[in-house]
Amino acid sequence: MERMRFGRAMQAVLLLASVGSATAMGAPALHVEPGPTVLDGEPVHVHVTGVQPGAQVALTADRWFAGLSTRRPQAQLMRSQAVFVADPQGRVDLRTAAPVSGSYEGADARGLFWSMVPVQGVDRAAQDAVDTTQVVLRLRADDTVAEARVRLQPSRPAVRVVPADGLPGAVFASLPGDGKRPALILIGGSEGGTLITQSAAPFASHGLAVLALPVFSPPDRSGAREVPELPAAWVELPIETLNRARDWLAARPEVDSSRIAVHGTSTGSLLALLGAVHLPWISAVVANVPSDVVWDGWGPGVPPEQRSMFSLGGKPLPFVPAIGYDEETRGYEHGVPVIVRRVFERGRAANPERAVAARVPVERIAAPVMVIGAYDDQLWPSGHMAQAIAERRLEAGLSTEALLYPGAGHLLYDTGYAPTTGYNLGLRKTGGTPLANAAAQGEVWPRTIQFLKRALAAN
Repeated sequence: MERMRFGRAMQAVLLLASVGSATAMGAPALHVEPGPTVLDGEPVHVHVTGVQPGAQVALTADRWFAGLSTRRPQAQLMRSQAVFVADPQGRVDLRTAAPVSGSYEGADARGLFWSMVPVQGVDRAAQDAVDTTQVVLRLRADDTVAEARVRLQPSRPAVRVVPADGLPGAVFASLPGDGKRPALILIGGSEGGTLITQSAAPFASHGLAVLALPVFSPPDRSGAREVPELPAAWVELPIETLNRARDWLAARPEVDSSRIAVHGTSTGSLLALLGAVHLPWISAVVANVPSDVVWDGWGPGVPPEQRSMFSLGGKPLPFVPAIGYDEETRGYEHGVPVIVRRVFERGRAANPERAVAARVPVERIAAPVMVIGAYDDQLWPSGHMAQAIAERRLEAGLSTEALLYPGAGHLLYDTGYAPTTGYNLGLRKTGGTPLANAAAQGEVWPRTIQFLKRALAAN
């Protein structure tokens, strides 16, 4: 009898404990930290509390998104979704919880952000009519619906962006404050025009004085050129172009001209690397999806495979011709995927002796170098070329930080929080899976900032 009473008493205690813990759990709640505004690229922590253990939790994320463009494209509504099972404490933490179904697989703190796809049946909107920085997250769990918003702020509000007078299309961005700041020159790729200027304020948000420098402005389909004062073709571009940028920065009172790095993306990486070879004032180099050799120039009136991309002291540099570009791009007319990488591989394979002569002598760069490559890059083989750069510098005993990504493609210049699902949907392939591209971006952005601050001793 005593044992029976004791057993019933224990059952009552356990029942009360269970009710008490469920009451303490409270209603399901959605948390986004450190929100509601986060500097894009900084970690965003999404988690759910107060759910019945083992219950399903559905999350969706919406964002109006336009991507990077100088033509101000219309924004489209994008959405992702995922279903989770709450852990024994009634929580779902996106850093550690893998969805059981949804837009992405595996535990991924950024999964709901990069896996968005267009919402069908919703008209596009003018980019200035919607907030393309805001992400709306919604929760459904235990008959509860909750909502949270986070704004991925591209740059700090205090950053001031002004035209760089005397440098066509260029802009200068910096934070206010006393003292002189280390500087960064940004060089874009084969897209040309002013697209690179959209990166000035984000870099300046981390304490650098940034000059975004367009170097050529090709015509669009109508024949119009965004910056007519710049060359229409990328051909025999003087490496000394960077000296003009340095002189401009040296005249700014807030710039420490003894600490200037150059960051080049894609074809712009060649100007950054060649500049560091021949111009001793460059303090550090970032070469994002780079080449290790000089290629032939291109543009209106420039015969293919005939002229170099760069010159030094008025003389063209040796180059490797990219073979078959026109044939490759005819795929657009026939609905065939266009893999631009193939023209560079054909050119290098057919001209090994020219490749040797056209190599960028990176072993002569005394400054710290970061290279970022992707082995599934379908615009050119940046993974192998970045690896070649790192190997030659390692052989020479020089400081090099190499970030190499097997499953990623060409588009690594973002933060990992923008949708990556559309990179390969059209005929023009840039490479990589959405997951691999987002994961690489999520590492490249903070590692680049850390490298530049370390190399320039920036605060």
